[in-house]
Order: sequence, then structure tokens, then C-alpha cells
Amino acid sequence: MKRLRLWPQSLVGQIIILVAIALFVAQAINFGLLLRERNRVDLTSQTAPVVYRVINALDARPDRRPDRPDRRDEDRDRPDRRNVEFSTTRPILEGRARPDVQARAEAMFDDIGLTVHSVAAAEDSRVMPMRRWEQIRSRATGETPRDRRVGRLSLAVEYEPGKWVTTEARIGNRPARFGGWLIGQTLILYVIVLLPLLWVGSRLARPLRQLTGSAQQFARTGAADPVDERGPGDVRDLTMAFNAMRSRIIAMLDEKDRMLGAIGHDLRTPLASLRVRTESVEDEGERARMSETIDEMNRMLEDILSLARAGRSTEAAQKVDLAALADAVVEDFIELGSPVDLADSDRAVAFVRPQQIRRALRNLIENAIVYGDRAHVTVLHEAGTIRIAVADDGPGIAEDRMEEMLEPFTRLEGSRNRETGGAGLGLALVRAIMAEHQGELRLENRPEGGLEASLVLPA
Repeated sequence: MKRLRLWPQSLVGQIIILVAIALFVAQAINFGLLLRERNRVDLTSQTAPVVYRVINALDARPDRRPDRPDRRDEDRDRPDRRNVEFSTTRPILEGRARPDVQARAEAMFDDIGLTVHSVAAAEDSRVMPMRRWEQIRSRATGETPRDRRVGRLSLAVEYEPGKWVTTEARIGNRPARFGGWLIGQTLILYVIVLLPLLWVGSRLARPLRQLTGSAQQFARTGAADPVDERGPGDVRDLTMAFNAMRSRIIAMLDEKDRMLGAIGHDLRTPLASLRVRTESVEDEGERARMSETIDEMNRMLEDILSLARAGRSTEAAQKVDLAALADAVVEDFIELGSPVDLADSDRAVAFVRPQQIRRALRNLIENAIVYGDRAHVTVLHEAGTIRIAVADDGPGIAEDRMEEMLEPFTRLEGSRNRETGGAGLGLALVRAIMAEHQGELRLENRPEGGLEASLVLPA
């Protein structure tokens, strides 16, 4: 499964994203709870006025105050007695039913201990005439008078069997500005929480990035600068452990290089002595064979030492025209009478260690001549890379043996006959040189026959 591209790969980025998601979920839950409470408050504020009017109307109805009949007209004119009607039939309420108001009204009646038999509620929108102050303002500003549409909530209560009281009240029709406030609160919370978290995360990631860079440098060159021991305690402990490991590995590699140098010196001395002694052999054929054996041993020793020192070259990297380098190597082979040709190519500049690339190319050309009769060299520009291809006219290599041929001391011809190949270190050494250049050794069989070995280097 492909990794989601939008998901950050850095430690700081992942921490910030996780905290942001957690804050968003917490704010969503908070929003739900607040919205539920706000709706309950709004429902109560809408229901309370009509319930209040019903209670007052029931307390002041004539059949409950026979001793004060003179107060009927006065009670009717009171603000809380207006829009109240008594009837003996179930009233028909206009507008859409409001079961939520009905349930809330029943609960409020029950809270105050008033027993009712039935409750009905409905809401509609009505055109209301302009108030006096609105008329004055419209005349002063020259605005065209417009009727106002307001919401009206009607409530009918059966307080006794067959006896109903109906009332209504105005309700607001503008939604509360609740969402914008919550969004602003969330943004402020993000700023307060995420900015300090970003600072702490960057402080934590800085030594980790330095540690990563030093480890990558060590993998490329076999040497790296020590990492500053700073940051939180866990990061400092990790840095101290890395620096200690780095020092120990560098000491071991230095000791290995000194040992290889001593071995090479100790082996070259007796080989040189053998070469001098071959001069005293009278048989020229035997003397020539002995000299070839000594030369082969010297080449094998040089290959072994070069492979063992791969990744710790002392040669400085520089910008080199690989087309010119390939031309010089091919000319050397042509002067020796080897069947090698070079295709015309444009200038191809790369940042490499020229002696190592020269050696890698020589090994590929020698293999092409030995196993494929002839070498065809081409320098190609490809997407972001430069490829030096060496093709031959031989039988190629079986697909299942491609990886095997890159291992040390592996030969395509297994007889160990020096006339059909060397010690099997050539491709292994080329692969090590390519790895040091962040490049690649690529082997593939050609459709027209033969093998093509390529040095792929970053441009």
C-alpha cells in the first residue's frame, strides 16, 4: 500500500499533525456539547413566555375568582393576559408543529406541579406592523417602510377535560452567531498550543538531523564529523552512543588499512624477489610463464587491496568530462591492439574520483574483451544521470546469475583457468566504486546478443 503523500515524514511534522487532529476532535466534541446546551437554552427561552402566560391566565381565570368579578376587564388588559383565549373545543394551531416545545412545556408544567391533560404547540411566521420608533426612523432616513416578518409560537393547553387555554408569543428568527465564535476559539487554541509545540519539536529535531547527516556521511565516505551532544536527555544519550561507535569504527578501519598496507608490502617484496630470480631461468618459455604468473599475482593483490579499501579512498573528487575519460581509456586499449571502439558522444561532466572511474571502466572493458571478443563503449546522457555503457558480442549472462556475478571471487567460467579470466574480483570492485559515487553498476543482456555493463553516475 502506498504511503499517503500528505502525511509528513518528519518527526516534528507528525507530532504537530497528531496534536492538531486531537485538538480538532476535542473541539468538535466541545462544539457538539455546547450546541446541545445552546439548543436547550434556546428552547427554554422560547417556551418560557407562553408557559408563563398560560400559568398566569389559569391563575386569573374567572371561575377561580368569583369574589372579584370586577377585575375581569382589568386582567384582560394586562400585558401578560393579552393573546390568551379560553375555549371548550380543541383549538386549531396554524403553522408547523413543534413537538420539542410541547415536550419542554409539559416538563415545565410538571416542575411547578401543574397537572395538564394535553399540550399542543405550533410555530408560524406572520407579518407584523412597524413599531412607532421604526416609523419615525424610516421617515427620518427616507427609507421605504417595509413590513416585518416575525416568528410566532402558539401553545394550547388542556387544563381540564374539555377546557383549553391558548396563547402565543413572539420568538426570534435570527440564528445565534455561535459557529464563528467557536471557529475563532479553535484558531486561538491552535496558535497557543501548536506554536510552542513547533518550537519544542524543532529543538528536538535539530540534533537528530545532525545525527542523520553524520550517519549518512559515514556510510558514503567511511568518515564523519562528531555530532554535538545537545537536546533532551534521551537525544544526548543517543548522540553520545553514536560518537563512541563512530570513534571505535574509525579506529578499526584505520587499523585495517594499516594491516592491509603491511600485507601488501610484505607480499610485494617476495614477488619482486621472484621476478628477479626468473631472469636466471634459461628456458625462455618457462621464464615468460613465470613472469605472467607473477604479474597476475600482482594484479590480484592490487584488486584485493582495492576492494578491501573501498569506501575509504583518499583520492579527491573533482569535475571530470566522462566522455574524454572514456576516450583516453579506449585509446590505451587500442594502442595495445585490443578490439575496442568508442561511439561519438557529447560532453558529459560529473563530480567523480577520476582514477577510480578509470579503473572501473578498464575492468568492464577487459571483461568484455575476455568473455565477449570485443568491447563497444558509449557515453549516454539520461534523466539526471550519465551512463557509460560497455557492450560485448559474447553469449551474455543467464538472468538467474546476474546478482551472483557481482559477488567477490565469482567467475562466469568456473575452471579457474587464468587464460579465461582473473580471480573474479573485477565486477565486485566496480560495484564498490559505484556505491562510493552514489551510482550503480547495471548488467543486462542485449536483445541482439551479448552483455551490456553500465556505470550509472549522477549528473
